[in-house]
Amino acid sequence: MQKNNEEERIVDLHIHSHYSRATSKNMNIESLYRWGKIKGIEIMGTGDFTHPQWFAELRNKLEPAEPGLFKLKSQYAQEQDGLIPESCKQNLMRFVLTVEISNIYSKNGSVRKLHNLIVVPNFESASRINAQLSRIGNLRADGRPILGMDSKNLLKITLEADQDALFIPAHIWTPWFAMFGSNSGFDSIEEAFGELSSHIHAVETGLSSDPFMNWRLSQLDKITLVSNSDAHSPQKLAREANIIKSKLDYYDIVNGLKTNDERIVGTVEFFPEEGKYHYDGHRLCGVRCTPLETEKYNGLCPVCKRPLVVGVQNRVNKLADRPSDYRPKTHKLVEYIIPLVEILSEIKNVKSTGSKAVEAEYEKVISEHGSEFDILRKVPVDDLHHNGFTQLAHALAKMRKGDVHVEPGYDGVFGTVKVFGEEKSENEQLKLI
Repeated sequence: MQKNNEEERIVDLHIHSHYSRATSKNMNIESLYRWGKIKGIEIMGTGDFTHPQWFAELRNKLEPAEPGLFKLKSQYAQEQDGLIPESCKQNLMRFVLTVEISNIYSKNGSVRKLHNLIVVPNFESASRINAQLSRIGNLRADGRPILGMDSKNLLKITLEADQDALFIPAHIWTPWFAMFGSNSGFDSIEEAFGELSSHIHAVETGLSSDPFMNWRLSQLDKITLVSNSDAHSPQKLAREANIIKSKLDYYDIVNGLKTNDERIVGTVEFFPEEGKYHYDGHRLCGVRCTPLETEKYNGLCPVCKRPLVVGVQNRVNKLADRPSDYRPKTHKLVEYIIPLVEILSEIKNVKSTGSKAVEAEYEKVISEHGSEFDILRKVPVDDLHHNGFTQLAHALAKMRKGDVHVEPGYDGVFGTVKVFGEEKSENEQLKLI
C-alpha cells in the first residue's frame, strides 16, 4: 500500500543497469520497477545515467513525479503490474537519477582507485555532468565508466552541475576500489578530497562493513552512513538499504542525508561477515585469515608466500581511533537481514538460490504476505507459522535476533550465513519449532 507523506521508506540508491559490465540482462527499467515493488523499495536509483543509451531510455520511459523523483510511464507500468503479485501491486515505486563512476588516477605518489556515487534531481543536471565527463573518457564503454580523473575533480564537476546533487564515496572499505581501500585508497576524507572535503556528507559502508565498524572512526562522526545494494541483478536489489522517514521529495531526502538528522532512521545491513572482503585472504590458495593471523604471517599467504589481500576488518582496525568493542551511546537503527532466497535455499537444502523449488516458495510467500522487506522485517512469525511457512517462521525469528552462523568472506569470496547451521538436518530444524 502507498504510505503517508512522512512514513518510513526503503531507499536503495546504488544499482547498475544492464549496460554495466558483469550485470544481468534483466537490469532494465521495467524489471527494476517490478522487482522494486516485490522487494518493497520505495525509492531506487537508476544507476548508470552517464551511459548514452541508458540515459535515452530513462528519458523515454520515466516521467516526473514528486519533486526530484520519477515514475515509470503508465504504458510500461501497467504491463509490469500484470506480472506483480496482488500483495505488492499497490506498493509505491519511484526512481532517482544516479551513477557510479570509477576514478583511477595517481595522487601523492600512489595509484588511486575510487568508486563514487552521484545522485541528482533532474535530467538537466545529469546532462551537464555527462557533457563534462564525455570530454574526459568514453561513457559508452561501460555503465560505470572508468575515468582517469581525480575524485576531487569529479566532486567539483558534480557541485557545479547542481548544488542539490549528492556525492557519496562508494563502498568505502573495498580493498581495490574505495576511498579507504587497503590497496589503492586514502587514510582520510581530507587526504582524498582536500579543500572540498566539507562537501562529503555521506559515505557508503559497503557489504563487508556495518555502521558499528565505521563508528570506530571519529573522522566519520559527522558523516551519514548509508547502505545500498550495488545490485547487478534484480534479485540482489536492497540486499542493503536505507530507512528514511521523509516527505516523498528528493530534496527532503537529500537534505536529511546531508545533515544526518531525524529523517535518517538507519540502515538495513548484510551481516558484514558475509561480504566478500570482510577478512584477509588469498582466494587462489583458499586461505582466509583474521587480522591477527595476517600479522602472524607477516602479511604473506602461508601457501604461496605472496601478499594477502587485506580485508575490511583489518583496514578498519588500522584507521580506527576507538576500540573494537566501541558502541555509541545513541545511534541510528541497524537491522541485519539475510536475503529471503538464501533462507529458503537453506530450508530447501539446495545450493542454488535460483532453483525452481526456491523460486516457487519465494513466489508463494510473497503472494501471501507481501513484499520481501515486510516479510524479513515486519510480518509476525506467528502469521507465517499459521499459513504453513513453519521453517521460515523459525528462521526469521532466529535472524531477527542475530542468532546465525557465519563463515566470513575474503579476497572476493562471499561469506556464508546460515540460520540453522551445517550440522542440522531438515528434520532437526522442524524439531526446533
